Amino acid sequence: MSILITICGRGGSKGIPGKNIREICGKPLIAYTIKHAKKIMETFENTDISLSTDDFKIKSVAEMYGLHTKYVRPETLAGDTVGKIDVLRDVLLYEEESRNKKYDFLLDLDITSPLRTIFDITEAMDKLMEKKEAYNIFSVSRPHKNPYFNVVEQSDDGYCSLVKHSNSLSRQTAPKVYDMNASFYIYRRSFFDAGFGAAVTNKSLFYLMEHICFDLDEPLDFDFLEYLITEGKLDIEL
Repeated sequence: MSILITICGRGGSKGIPGKNIREICGKPLIAYTIKHAKKIMETFENTDISLSTDDFKIKSVAEMYGLHTKYVRPETLAGDTVGKIDVLRDVLLYEEESRNKKYDFLLDLDITSPLRTIFDITEAMDKLMEKKEAYNIFSVSRPHKNPYFNVVEQSDDGYCSLVKHSNSLSRQTAPKVYDMNASFYIYRRSFFDAGFGAAVTNKSLFYLMEHICFDLDEPLDFDFLEYLITEGKLDIEL
């Protein structure tokens, strides 16, 4: 079994400029994911790591933490409207050609959602291996809201309605839903051969994280995570 671990980070973030290398507790954010990738390499044999970025600063910081790459993300894949699957496919094909090998799985670790464990990765991989026809598996968390109960959307007439029709009178009795927390995605190589454009397919699995996990989208998210780390509030080792 061969695995390509991908770490992707573009340089043009508008919400939080430079967020992929912004320091949190004295280390750039990307350093935490590089650390996880190296631990995964110790767990699974025949594993390589690749960085996909268009930004020299990100590449330079990654090299400081032992992640070197010759790959440079093309300009056509560097915009904020480009889908992640196209980005992954490009770096996958590059690494397969340059290393003269074909991978069985691609494991994508998101820089801005670093709250993951090796246990999460191994359990998710086992679940995907058991379901031979599944294309991929991704991490999820329990949601704070439920579209069958308390998430609404506006209709063309200006009124609002539930996103998903339901007769549920409480969140506890509504159908179960989960938040995709973006921490990691594991794809079979066949996923990319099938030409999918998004992570959710008709044969996708999810792995439920029972510990805290959230994506760092706003400056306050960085402050919150730093608080959790410095005050020892995390229930996992980052």
